[in-house]
Amino acid sequence: MAARKQLTRLKAPYLRRILLEPSLVADWDQYPWNLPIFRDREFEFEFTTPITIIVGENGTGKSTLLEAIGALAGYDEAGGGKGYRPVDHSSAVDKSGISLAAALRCHWLPKVTAGWFFRAESFYSVARYLDRAALDVGAAPPDFLSWSHGEGFIRFFEERCRRQGIYILDEPESALSPTRQIELLKLLQRMERSGIAQVIMATHSPLLMACPNARLFRISRFGLNPTDFHDTDHFRMMRDFCSDPAAFLAEALYEDEP
Repeated sequence: MAARKQLTRLKAPYLRRILLEPSLVADWDQYPWNLPIFRDREFEFEFTTPITIIVGENGTGKSTLLEAIGALAGYDEAGGGKGYRPVDHSSAVDKSGISLAAALRCHWLPKVTAGWFFRAESFYSVARYLDRAALDVGAAPPDFLSWSHGEGFIRFFEERCRRQGIYILDEPESALSPTRQIELLKLLQRMERSGIAQVIMATHSPLLMACPNARLFRISRFGLNPTDFHDTDHFRMMRDFCSDPAAFLAEALYEDEP
């Protein structure tokens, strides 16, 4: 009989801190080292709550940072569980997340060996990988792809995120309607209350940013700093739109005459 994985009685967060080793950076002018979070050629990030959320504009390095954390936790950069290789990376050009991971040090208490790295853009490949792996051993495939995109996401989260572990979620709202995002928030609340799950999430959704008891950080030109969701550009834009859609769109879409 195979040995069962040992569960820790310690509560999340399990990953407590990541920090940069500047001596391992070859060229500060190259991506990802030229990102705002490395502007002082130093970087240290502490996790003090079970749920940590990172927000910021496109191109600020949210996904790269999550990819690096995933690599430190033992996940493939395309996502999935431990040991999964759903995508062939042999001809990949962009390896910035892996390069970043090679220059980071992490502190765990303790290091967990279970969890998941969810990436919306590779969900199809991971779901196909799961189906094929199940069929290879004569088991029933999970078949997340026979549902709508959003329903498949929710079924996946409900099934995979109930266990002890670290869960890295990169823009999980991509296929979720506002109603489905509320369902995900309910699941995040159950994970937080369980005490056995650590979640590190990047999102553009003001709904998910407002997750109770989560610690929210914003990447800007000044670096990575704690913030309140009311102070994010995402929330302010949605607030202004909802208060007066016509005026908001008139200003947002205005273009000077050539």
